[in-house]
Amino acid sequence: MNKELLLLLENNARYEVRDLASLLNEDETLVEKAIKDLEARNVIAGYHTIINWDKADTEISKAIIFVNCVPERESGYDKVAEKIARYPEVDSLYLISGKAEFMLQVNGKNMREVSNFVAHKLAPTEGVSGTETMFILKEYKLNGKELLDEREDGERLLVTP
Repeated sequence: MNKELLLLLENNARYEVRDLASLLNEDETLVEKAIKDLEARNVIAGYHTIINWDKADTEISKAIIFVNCVPERESGYDKVAEKIARYPEVDSLYLISGKAEFMLQVNGKNMREVSNFVAHKLAPTEGVSGTETMFILKEYKLNGKELLDEREDGERLLVTP
């Protein structure tokens, strides 16, 4: 049941326990207990809302940052990741393969704030040997949800390169 439950909650965290129980053909008490257990074990690590910031009438700046670093002898990349994860500006942090060791998503009030974070906090972090910052100019799809505007007739606008 856990995998099916997690998939349902990942798609819609606002499901009521009774609706989940019905969809899973399980007892409500069992589903509620499973959710509490998954939360306690940090399998369910939080509930989030997908926000289309272009329509929110507020300024926010997001960036993807590739970070090169030197692993530590005993802990590898974990100690550097712990340092980076503590910064409140860091929304997401991934150990990746490819041209860098880490990929971050960083949020700020504007591009200047993100730039200052990189220059004054991230780049000087012990273990960080280089960064490459790319600002997100527009979001078209976020966590599986398309954010594209739709025309009055319900047809999506054509997006061309």
